[in-house]
Amino acid sequence: MEILLFGLLAVLLVFMIFNTRKRTKQMKAEQEEKATKTVPGVKVLLQGGIFGTIVAYDPEDLDTPALVEIAPGTIIEVHSQAILRIVEPKDIVVDDAIAADAIADDVVADDVIEVETAQVVETPEETRARLERDADNK
Repeated sequence: MEILLFGLLAVLLVFMIFNTRKRTKQMKAEQEEKATKTVPGVKVLLQGGIFGTIVAYDPEDLDTPALVEIAPGTIIEVHSQAILRIVEPKDIVVDDAIAADAIADDVVADDVIEVETAQVVETPEETRARLERDADNK
């Protein structure tokens, strides 16, 4: 009976070792992928829930703070590990007919209506070009 228990314990230990190795390799691969995708101009989500655009990031030296632009002209320093993930831009499709019907239903002849527009998402190349123009103007 004791031999059976020792055999079961040995099987569990071997399973734990292989499972830990697999998880470690997977986490390392995810970190390397994030490091290669984190380049200036890419939109990211920070640990605190703040969205921003990478201005400067050094994947070799993780102790160097990353510079993240959270609003036009507002750049903050964050620890490189505070970058939770890369945010993939999604295309926003606005149905003009639905928007026009909604506005027409709410319009009164003398009222002034404020219409919110969809936020335009810059591509990484556009962000990089804007940041370079801003740096040249300073």
